[in-house]
Amino acid sequence: MSRKNRPWLFYDTTASVCTTCLRQVEAKIVIKGDEVFIDKWCPAHGSERVLIADDAEYYRLCREVYVKHPEMPERFNTAMQHGCPYDCGLCPDHMQHSCLSVVEITEHCNLRCPVCYAESGPERQSHRSLADVEAMLDAVVANEGEPDVVQLSGGEPTLHPDFFAILDAAKARPIRHLMINTNGLRIAREPAFVEQLARYQPGIEIYLQFDSLHDAVLQQLRGADLAQIHARALAHLEQAGISTTLVMTVKRGVNDGEIGEVIRHALSYRCVRGVTLQPVSDAGRNSGFDPARHRLTVSEVRRRVAEQSGLFSLDDIVPVPCNPDTLAMGYALKLAGETLPLTRHLTPANLLAGPRNTIVFERDPAMKDAVFKLFSTNHSPQSQANCLSALLCCLPTVLAPALSYENVFRVLIVQFMDARNLDLRALKKSCIHFAQPDGRLIPFEAYNLFYRGDRAEQTAHIQAEIRQVTEWRRG
Repeated sequence: MSRKNRPWLFYDTTASVCTTCLRQVEAKIVIKGDEVFIDKWCPAHGSERVLIADDAEYYRLCREVYVKHPEMPERFNTAMQHGCPYDCGLCPDHMQHSCLSVVEITEHCNLRCPVCYAESGPERQSHRSLADVEAMLDAVVANEGEPDVVQLSGGEPTLHPDFFAILDAAKARPIRHLMINTNGLRIAREPAFVEQLARYQPGIEIYLQFDSLHDAVLQQLRGADLAQIHARALAHLEQAGISTTLVMTVKRGVNDGEIGEVIRHALSYRCVRGVTLQPVSDAGRNSGFDPARHRLTVSEVRRRVAEQSGLFSLDDIVPVPCNPDTLAMGYALKLAGETLPLTRHLTPANLLAGPRNTIVFERDPAMKDAVFKLFSTNHSPQSQANCLSALLCCLPTVLAPALSYENVFRVLIVQFMDARNLDLRALKKSCIHFAQPDGRLIPFEAYNLFYRGDRAEQTAHIQAEIRQVTEWRRG
């Protein structure tokens, strides 16, 4: 008797949340041709199928090859009572410490961006007190010991009335690398501000919002003409020699055709260490967002980098082992006026031949250790440069020069999941966390979906329902 086959491959089971009610639901991962979907079903709101990758081979690489043992924080902050994602954080069920800790110091901003996940703007005047910010920094230190990367964010953090006192507080703690997430307006308009900022080097970096080189696009994403602002900001940062990363929120049909242009622009500045690409997600203020038209998966962004940059190939953009579902990274070296892509030589499929031997890096302990250290956000940028030197020394055909952070150029893809594409298996490996004054560190996606603003009230209702069911089961 012949049997019917489903028109897709069943790959795995997982859990997600219903996009409508945010209750936890069962889900499965299915592969149809080259596309990977998460299928979920809510008893109240029915079925959903969401594309999570358009490259099944790359998705399998994330799940089956680029995997590392979870690294735990020094402590956990909450108990397991309601199940993921309602126990944040971090609860003992979480599978990754804070590679990057975000400290939001203000809700105020001098822009009102249509794609702001925090829904900041000029009308919001609330600033965290210095005492609260110090409590948040202390929470990060308590969890991490010596945090590798802490990012000050908002709102627009440079508008905080105690901004430099906050920098002093951060510098007084054992934080290896401090990032400032900024739209760059003060940096562009106030040279004295940049001069004062430069005094906090080394170990400080500007995380500069940079979605496009064109005002027509910036109007759609940021609601303002910012091309000249960005140019002046970069000129001031270059003059001061302050390490900078350009951060591009990427929206399909709006600026996804400019990824290569932004990467090439970044390479023209000595102070720019790389570009971070963040596909837009459905969180906060997201005016006109249509998932079918505007959403991009990591695999799609990866392909655009390869097609547009003129520098990186597909083999250069690999999963980041601490959370390969949502993070991908490519490295290049800036040496003697040239930019040389490195990552293509480090993929598991590649054999690295030398005069003495041939190395398959996943079988060589020294090589494997160097690769995993390099491609992990669990390092400050300077320590990653040191890992890069160590890695080059492992390659028999390469004479490793003395490298510093100035020699590193990195492209990082960071996907923040939303209610539609949330995979709780991936959420449990999230390594980007929001610090709270009460000592909690909450994964980025969970915070925006369940704990930010009025979302916390809805989550409290879900927690109450779970407690009622639990009590009923206990009799």
